[in-house]
Amino acid sequence: MIKARNFVGKTVAIVVTSVGLCMTAAAHAEAGSDYPTRPITITTPTAAGGGTDIVARIVSEKLSSVLGQPIVVANKPGAGGVIGNQAMLREKNDGYSLFITANSNQLIVPWIFKDANFDPINDFEPVAGLGVVPYVLAVHPDFPSKGLDEFLGLIKANPDKYQYASAGAGTLNHLIPEMLAHALGTSMEHIPYRGVAPAMADVLSGRVPIVFGSLSSVLENIRAGNLRALGVSSPHRTDILPDVPAISEKIPDFRSEMWVALYAPAGTPQPIIEKLHKSVQMALADPKTQKLFKGLGMSVMSEGPVELAALQEAEYQQWKETVAQAGANAN
Repeated sequence: MIKARNFVGKTVAIVVTSVGLCMTAAAHAEAGSDYPTRPITITTPTAAGGGTDIVARIVSEKLSSVLGQPIVVANKPGAGGVIGNQAMLREKNDGYSLFITANSNQLIVPWIFKDANFDPINDFEPVAGLGVVPYVLAVHPDFPSKGLDEFLGLIKANPDKYQYASAGAGTLNHLIPEMLAHALGTSMEHIPYRGVAPAMADVLSGRVPIVFGSLSSVLENIRAGNLRALGVSSPHRTDILPDVPAISEKIPDFRSEMWVALYAPAGTPQPIIEKLHKSVQMALADPKTQKLFKGLGMSVMSEGPVELAALQEAEYQQWKETVAQAGANAN
């Protein structure tokens, strides 16, 4: 009799669990079909007017019309993105609190700040890639090398002789040159500044001759002849600078770009993630969105949740190695 009661108890437990799972699945499916029923907030970990903020506002405007609900962009800058990321950890995973950030904030900051206290892989749900910008290896016109081949040979033959400027330790224009130097088995001297503007000012004056700048930040000066473009960090040449070679043409597999993506808090129901992803694709397909992106030197990304998860996991480990090699530390 005891065995029979135990057996029956287990059977009932299984039935109850199954019913519970079915109810949860049904609730999630319903959430996806009804979502959204009220305004959405998208947080960025950067100040208003920055590149990530501009992307967030461009996408949010079109996404709002696709979803039929207002979208508010909230800026929570500070500590290289840490404040914005930590704020998202306190948000509900119901699809009404979303996050737009760049890979430099999401995947580099945890290796730079020991007290970042967020896990980009496990604390966030990838939704969709938005846009990607290559970085350009640019030099002052007086710099001795005229092309990429000559530049690579020069820095390889002269470790630590040449200086490059960056917007600060752990930024992309710090770490991409470190990746390049490491790939060549050489080194350059890093001159950090407190932001892009002072770094660019010294490069334009010739005080520091080399910079890796985002395409949007250096394009005007390249066209004006104030800087000479030698290579791009994207896997292929960019349509905007078709005569400038990709560094990967000389160093196979060399690739490092800034990309911006949409995330949700971990545990957000998959039907909501899927609806958001489809809606983002519609927003990115709009000619007005693409025109605005082009003005930023940005190309539309096609990565969905699965592809974005794979991309960020690979880059997260890559940046761990690069940060260690560069000895970058913001603490």
